Amino acid sequence: MAVQINPSILSADFARLADEAEAVRGADWLHVDVMDNHFVPNLTLGVPVVESLSRATDTPLDCHLMIEDPDRWAPQYVEAGAGSVTFHVEAAAAPVRLAREIRAKGARAAMALRPATPIEPYEDLLPELDMVLIMTVEPGFGGQPFLDIMLPKIRRARQLIDRHGLQLWLQVDGGVSTTTIERCAEAGADVFVAGSAVYGAADPAEAVRELRKQAAAACSH
Repeated sequence: MAVQINPSILSADFARLADEAEAVRGADWLHVDVMDNHFVPNLTLGVPVVESLSRATDTPLDCHLMIEDPDRWAPQYVEAGAGSVTFHVEAAAAPVRLAREIRAKGARAAMALRPATPIEPYEDLLPELDMVLIMTVEPGFGGQPFLDIMLPKIRRARQLIDRHGLQLWLQVDGGVSTTTIERCAEAGADVFVAGSAVYGAADPAEAVRELRKQAAAACSH
């Protein structure tokens, strides 16, 4: 598996987003958390900011939509410049149709699951996706502690992906740091979202390199 590190701008300085994107040059994607204060109890940013950010950085944008009615809004994030758009299956009315629309517009389609949502009922949807996101905290706020009880779910997701011979990326988001990333990688994840572990470091770019190094070593085992 090729390890990917996606710094989350939820932990960045929103007044300096272009500079903060530059600070993690070398990251695989820039993770953009979109929250609407309905699906989750927090409000962050929307389509106009994503559009501006896409013009300000060469790093592709990985938009994670923690919003109600993603069927309506997700395609607009592709049009705004996102290279990958993740919707929550708990909020989507027609996830297969939505995934196909995202792909048709030229972006990678991903499905996210909250901690209490099992992966097994969505096994048949996997071929329609490019990535599955297992939340390792409750979505809504950055800086939460990693939920160890999600590790078996990551393993089960990897087993389902491998069983079907799919080339899906398996992403984890929430509490990812130098103390947790190896366990996630060993469980089968290959894409890692890190917020405070990157932007809370003195050198964000070095933090990305260190996380990549640790995850790659764990994957090789």
